[in-house]
Amino acid sequence: MVTLAYAIFGLCFLVFFSIANAKYYHSQLKYFNVKDYGAVADDKSDNSQAFLRAWYDGCRWEGRSVIYISYGTYKLREVSFEGPCNGMMIFVIKGVLKAPTHISLFSTNTWIGFRYIDRLVVKGGGYLDGQGAAAWPYNDCSKNPKCMPLPVTMRFDFVTNSRIHHLRSINSKNSHINLFACDNVNISYVRLTAPDESPNTDGIHIGLSTNIKISRTVIQTGDDCIAMVTGSRNIEISNVTCGPGHGISIGSLGRTPGEVVTGINVRNCTFIGSQNGARIKTWAPSLSSVASDIFFGDIYMENVHNPILIDQQYCPTPSCSDQLGQDNSKVQISNVTFSNIWGTSSSKVAVTLKCSKLVPCKNVQLDNINLKYHGRGGPATSSCLNVIGDSYGRQSPPSCL
Repeated sequence: MVTLAYAIFGLCFLVFFSIANAKYYHSQLKYFNVKDYGAVADDKSDNSQAFLRAWYDGCRWEGRSVIYISYGTYKLREVSFEGPCNGMMIFVIKGVLKAPTHISLFSTNTWIGFRYIDRLVVKGGGYLDGQGAAAWPYNDCSKNPKCMPLPVTMRFDFVTNSRIHHLRSINSKNSHINLFACDNVNISYVRLTAPDESPNTDGIHIGLSTNIKISRTVIQTGDDCIAMVTGSRNIEISNVTCGPGHGISIGSLGRTPGEVVTGINVRNCTFIGSQNGARIKTWAPSLSSVASDIFFGDIYMENVHNPILIDQQYCPTPSCSDQLGQDNSKVQISNVTFSNIWGTSSSKVAVTLKCSKLVPCKNVQLDNINLKYHGRGGPATSSCLNVIGDSYGRQSPPSCL
């Protein structure tokens, strides 16, 4: 009887604890609907203040906060959602957010910003419409050194332990997504789209950030699908489809001294009709910097102009063209592997490894390369300059290492 009594007591205590715990758990989740703060989905009204008020209240809540943006089209001027917050922030976009068309309405280089936040989730299946076509003609940075950069669609600064998934960004004025000084951020199931001719519309731009994962993403844009600049460390990229665009790029590097990119792993990706595929680029001339421990593997190329490219004579503007040369880059590139890469090249030179005479590329590996060229002038070729490395397995075109 005593044993039975203890058993009944234990069962009752467990049920009571479970119910109490469930109530406590659910009490910690609270919705902050932007419409309750005055937001109107009429494709006309500026909803910036309503969004910021919802964020302010959610950020102060001692628990998990859901900032909820329901279906409809919301005009939104530049906004900055800032922490630190008291709990996890979940930003759910179901509708369409539209940016201003006139760049005069921006006082910063960001449309939607998140700063100083730990445990942020941005999701919902909605659209970010940067309305970039009205602004692209104002992008004159290629010839104007004093140009003001156009606004990034969504910027994350000092954001940690966070996820961005199930979103679509179209027609960004500048980069679609920018990560700066972030750690442990996972991006998946996003689609980023802008016309091939749109200037500087990087899909995802990463700088001074660590432990970033990007997967199951489609990027069709006018610049790099993914760009990793100085301070990018331990970046994992997988199952990304790129094209049109300028490829998945490391760099450009070397504009300032001491730049570092290391620990980059790109796997199981597809490039379709892009200008470049797997690319590393450094400025010419450039200052002492480092790019190391880089892996591109299990990649399919379809009609890509430069499937495999190391370019240490990168010079996209006329201002540096008179200084071009193979001996003026000081960026040390080392421990780079291109493995199991196959498909077709739209140019005869499918593999280009153009390194610096001053600091030759070290330990570059070509492993099982099978790239075909179907144009006139014979089969695909490869070109190497100032490279120390080896090749293994099948090599088509024949390796220049």
